[in-house]
Amino acid sequence: MHLLKGFLACAALLAATVSVCIVLTWWAFKLNFTKNEARSELKQRMDDIIIWWTSANRLMIKFLGLTTANVQWHNRAEVSPNEWYLVICNHQSWADILILQTFLLDTIPPLKFFTKSQLIWIPFVGIAMYALGFPYVKRVSRDQIRANPALRHVDRDNVFKACEGFNNHPTCVLNFLEGTRFTAEKHRRQSSDYQHLLRPKAGGVDYVLQGMAGRLKTVVDVTIVYPSGAPTFWDFLQGKCKEVHIDIRQHSLPELTGLEDDAQRKAKLAQWTRQIWSAKDQLITELLDV
Repeated sequence: MHLLKGFLACAALLAATVSVCIVLTWWAFKLNFTKNEARSELKQRMDDIIIWWTSANRLMIKFLGLTTANVQWHNRAEVSPNEWYLVICNHQSWADILILQTFLLDTIPPLKFFTKSQLIWIPFVGIAMYALGFPYVKRVSRDQIRANPALRHVDRDNVFKACEGFNNHPTCVLNFLEGTRFTAEKHRRQSSDYQHLLRPKAGGVDYVLQGMAGRLKTVVDVTIVYPSGAPTFWDFLQGKCKEVHIDIRQHSLPELTGLEDDAQRKAKLAQWTRQIWSAKDQLITELLDV
């Protein structure tokens, strides 16, 4: 039964993704020949297709009964699909993306998220994310930066460029602050200060705050807990993730006004992320005890 669910889920995902890519490829081509006045409207139509894509995936999850979600959204009435938000979340599995898209849909705008540059080569998915303006980030070592100092600002410039498009119409930018999926091995190597989380990185958040200054309304903080352990993406598609807890709440944007010194700004933002992460770590403990 699990194997059949997995094949049906893969088929549904593939069908939805290919359909999206066909439409996006045409619209992306058309965008090059569209005058400035109409480009804004076309870009918004391109983003609207994420809603169709996500709705198809949500229907697939519900129809196949892939998981049972216990969702607690605090002060849900305070958010709207017509505003801009920064979404932050802990990260354990590729299934996190499907879960976030499914259970945030219709309440806030479609999600755009930081994507590793290598993912652009994934058939269909990479093309779709590129056409939709997802910010691509690259892993650059210190040795590479020393050899070519210009690489220091590659990620920042990519995020700023993406944010120019995000300012066009209501958008949510998703950032997994840990920068990678949680594993026990990574947790051990980091000597993390948290029981259930890796250390948060504030750099990506800082780029978004700068690139979308004056647009972002608030921070939507999502905590995902898998009581039986984080599933692989394939396990999730097979329906082996019986239950997931999702806690969603809002935070005010960090107060960084007047901090002209870059070091002061980074220190204040790092303190802000650590406070949120400490509360999230405690929340995960509580949800695992439910």
